[in-house]
Amino acid sequence: MARALMIQGAGSDVGKSLIVAGLARAATRRGNRVLPFKPQNMSNNAAVTVDGGEIGRAQALQAQAAGVEPHTDMNPVLLKPETDVGAQIIVHGRRVATLHARAYAAMKPSLMAPVLESFARLKDRADLVLVEGAGSPAEVNLRSADIANMGFARKADIPVVLVGDIDRGYHCAACRNQGRARSPRCGHDSRLRHQQVPRRSITV
Repeated sequence: MARALMIQGAGSDVGKSLIVAGLARAATRRGNRVLPFKPQNMSNNAAVTVDGGEIGRAQALQAQAAGVEPHTDMNPVLLKPETDVGAQIIVHGRRVATLHARAYAAMKPSLMAPVLESFARLKDRADLVLVEGAGSPAEVNLRSADIANMGFARKADIPVVLVGDIDRGYHCAACRNQGRARSPRCGHDSRLRHQQVPRRSITV
């Protein structure tokens, strides 16, 4: 059974995608079979996969870094915004609906099953699965039925590394407040570890 590690961020655009790509390339060069995974992505920048579906372009880049073909299991839920309040819902590479935010919130609990199915298939094919979170785990408005961050990490029982962008100025406070912003009933989660990664270019 493959090992897995999840990279979550103190916010959006802190470098999660490139860190996963860099780790994938480094582990691949050490002889490991590495596969990237992102449970849920929101992006109109999609890439076509070897099995004829579509996933977020970041996961296609991570697959390239790992030396493998992109597959729909690497991004089982893709949200492609069409308006300010609605998006196409892509599950396993295929459009299943176009929903407004409230309707998607009602649908989201049912998506944990296909997410875990994809993750299990990747683990069967890999030595290491590198998982990318979405946004921040402290976004309280998205916590209900979360499939993208700690909700997934708990279900999959995998460790989490929290990364932040120190150039933004709020890095230390943002990282410290991730735990405080989570529901008190969750308490401390031993899966979550903070890691400050030096900024540098990553060649994939």
